[in-house]
Amino acid sequence: MILGIFLILIGIGLSIAPRLPWLGRLPGDIVIKREGFTFYFPLATCILVSLLLSLLARIFYR
Repeated sequence: MILGIFLILIGIGLSIAPRLPWLGRLPGDIVIKREGFTFYFPLATCILVSLLLSLLARIFYR
């Protein structure tokens, strides 16, 4: 049941993500563009999402 709720929340997050233009373009996200090659690593976005999920987990599991 918890896994189902988690998957629903991920689906909602993925449907909302395109409406947040700053998500994935934060300072600290690494983008390297070369001829015929693009490397993208959203470091700052990953840290922000991790902090938010940790905060939510702490609130709900108290």
